[in-house]
Amino acid sequence: MFRSFLSCLILAFGLVASPALAVAPDEILDDPALEARARALSAELRCMVCQNQSIDDSDAPLAKDLRVLVRERLVAGDSDGQVIDYLVSRYGEFVLLKPRFAWHTLVLWAAGPLALIAGLIAIFMALRGRSARLAGAQSEPVAKLSEEEEHRLQALLDKDD
Repeated sequence: MFRSFLSCLILAFGLVASPALAVAPDEILDDPALEARARALSAELRCMVCQNQSIDDSDAPLAKDLRVLVRERLVAGDSDGQVIDYLVSRYGEFVLLKPRFAWHTLVLWAAGPLALIAGLIAIFMALRGRSARLAGAQSEPVAKLSEEEEHRLQALLDKDD
């Protein structure tokens, strides 16, 4: 029991601590303001190896190289936008975790809201059709029985008694 608890604890600690170990101490800048900018930029850039992590969280060698490159560009005096533009020119828009809003990314930005609207319209139409069918089934007039049908019905009912 204690052994399984200990292994779970070690696993949990490893999962929580691994992103903190992504930025090595030799990468950290002396200027806290530049380091904060570098960390913010690194959090917005995709690791091209992992593809679902930022370069700030990734342990991949390419992510380390990109973190160093970001810091070098900031130390050289580049603005945040210039650093982003430089990386986009080398790796394409895919390097950005949050794509820019442009004509060629319009489909990405519009797909979510359009899918939501289409889903709501489909639900509305389905509910409207269902309620119309239910209302139509309930409002159909019931035909009166003829005298002959009433006599036959009464004969059947009397026969059961």
